[in-house]
Amino acid sequence: MQDLDTKTDAARDGEAPGHPDEPGRRALLDLHAERAALEQRLARAEQERLYLADPDAVAAAQAEETTLLADLDRIMTRIRAAEYRSQPGARTW
Repeated sequence: MQDLDTKTDAARDGEAPGHPDEPGRRALLDLHAERAALEQRLARAEQERLYLADPDAVAAAQAEETTLLADLDRIMTRIRAAEYRSQPGARTW
């Protein structure tokens, strides 16, 4: 099935659309990089929680997973805010 969105190739590849010198673009790309790193750490913590045999290690992995989920939520909120601010006519609060 074809993708009927009018997104650019850069947007489809996970990059924010627009010129690299746009204000806030670098910050948005940095936030996405931070999100990707957090998602990798979260996947590892989940695998450790599921497959480690040592109950203490499982508890530590579960605690780390909980912390990483909260961090991911904060990053996603910041990404949504930055994406909103990048839209033409966006309100400043």
